[in-house]
Amino acid sequence: MIKPFATFELLRDNAEPAGMEFGDMPSWNLDDLYPSQDGPEITADLEKIETACKDFAADYQGKMDALDADELLTCILRYEEIEGLSGRVMSYAGLRYYQNTTDAQRAKFMSDMQGKITEFTTPMVFVSLEINRIEDAKMQEMLQGHAGLARFAPIIENLRKMKPYQLSDELEKFLHDQSVVGAAAWNRLFDETMASLTFDIDGEELNLEATLNLLSDADRATREKGARALSAVFAQNLPLFARITNTLAKEKEIEDKWRNMPSPQHSRHLSNQVEPEVVEALRNAVVAAYPKLSHRYYALKAKWMGLETMEVWDRNAPLPDGPREKIQWDEAQKMVMEAYGDFSPQMAEIAAPFFSDGWIDAAVKPGKAPGAFSHPTVTDVHPYVMLNYMGKQRDVMTLAHELGHGVHQVLAAKQGELLASTPLTLAETASVFGEMLTFQKLLDNAPDQAARKRLLAGKVEDMINTVVRQIAFYDFECKLHAARANGELTPDQINEIWMSVQAESLGPVFNFVEGYETFWTYIPHFIHSPFYVYAYAFGDGLVNALYAVYEEGDADFQGKYFDMLSAGGSKHHSELLAPFGLDASDPKFWDKGLNLISSMIDELEAMED
Repeated sequence: MIKPFATFELLRDNAEPAGMEFGDMPSWNLDDLYPSQDGPEITADLEKIETACKDFAADYQGKMDALDADELLTCILRYEEIEGLSGRVMSYAGLRYYQNTTDAQRAKFMSDMQGKITEFTTPMVFVSLEINRIEDAKMQEMLQGHAGLARFAPIIENLRKMKPYQLSDELEKFLHDQSVVGAAAWNRLFDETMASLTFDIDGEELNLEATLNLLSDADRATREKGARALSAVFAQNLPLFARITNTLAKEKEIEDKWRNMPSPQHSRHLSNQVEPEVVEALRNAVVAAYPKLSHRYYALKAKWMGLETMEVWDRNAPLPDGPREKIQWDEAQKMVMEAYGDFSPQMAEIAAPFFSDGWIDAAVKPGKAPGAFSHPTVTDVHPYVMLNYMGKQRDVMTLAHELGHGVHQVLAAKQGELLASTPLTLAETASVFGEMLTFQKLLDNAPDQAARKRLLAGKVEDMINTVVRQIAFYDFECKLHAARANGELTPDQINEIWMSVQAESLGPVFNFVEGYETFWTYIPHFIHSPFYVYAYAFGDGLVNALYAVYEEGDADFQGKYFDMLSAGGSKHHSELLAPFGLDASDPKFWDKGLNLISSMIDELEAMED
């Protein structure tokens, strides 16, 4: 149950930081986890974990159905302590690795730690299995009659939802042990391959992040060079990415079959604590809205750019009259912190240490993993945020997004290791809300109509990327896993599935140049977290509805909002939304968020009159 995280990195020890043109940007200080990988602290914790796991198994294996409420609470608290120690080790190893995924020593250290933690925790696989063997009546009696144990009811109840899908003790232990050379190994191969790719742009070798950044360059020829360089390298590596995708999809199919999962998506819905019909309502609402959202907006953008047909490298192009200057790091920090502070001084106070205490790694650096994330580490430390800051308005929004995650993780930490983690569907709430606060702050301060237009267009594009693009990604995964069930997929077959959802979601104004069919290869969510992507659309729709309540002037909104974030994973989404008068199970709920995007496009169209 170690907390997963996305893609990370710092820079090589004593290396010259990249991206200094944006000012003095912060780097991580990992000392709050461990001062070094070879120090006595981490060695001592590894010894504690090994001993604690053995003692735990000796005390509880085969005996859990006989425990009374006091004994079960003690068992859970001991388990939670082991989770904290294991999470600290793996957070440190993972963060160091993502600082420089091409460093062999960092990769070896992470692999060694992963192997040790897997080995040490194998004796504890029985816990969830035996909790699920406790009779329903007895479990309900213990939960209702013991306040200390009742605090962990959400964890126990979610665990028991897996009861119909759990395997024998021996098979669960096998899957636990095998994971190191199974999905985890394929994930690592994907990460290291992506980090090692270079793209030739006029004789200069760029990494993936820098090359993707060219797709939003003001110069159309530069954008085209970036797109063609990406497609050329992706094509060269297509057999490898197809092999990784086929293998992971088949592995998932096999495990789902053994567990009698009703669909490939079902395990994700269980972990997200969201009902399949809610996700289906979200998906259907977004797909039905494609014409009034992405199709309409991109047709408008083509008009602004003087194009009858847009190429894929025009999708994220800046507006023709947009500013060319880059945004310095301290200016980006000021924008976000002022927006947070205007909403609540408490939010700005929580966010401040991220900038001052080495909790953010911002610059683009050699070997650094692409993308951005906030990793919660463990509840007695703090989160770490990774960015690849390139001085664009989108990068400012990414800072606001990841800082929102960080604030959420700080607030939820008081719930403890087992209850702090938020389901993915709610994990995006604070991040998207942080973006919305920053956007509205910038929009309110826009100096003229042209600046307002640029801001609105940028926000619409971000929301389309968050909602339309992620639901298209979800459909791609659904179609891919369904097709994989009928046999191995060739690279061309995967490409065809990708193009079918891209054409549907982006609309008729686009021409899809040869080579774009391989762009599914670099999306890490397909590899690391199958079906994760709908959580972004869920979060965006939820935040749009929340923001509407905020704008209506709810006097206690801030208090309710912080209560929601502080709850972590201790409450279901229906309980968290109820104080705001919102219900995600109502199909009309999703229309509210989609109508907000549509209304912004309405305003942009009105500016043309």
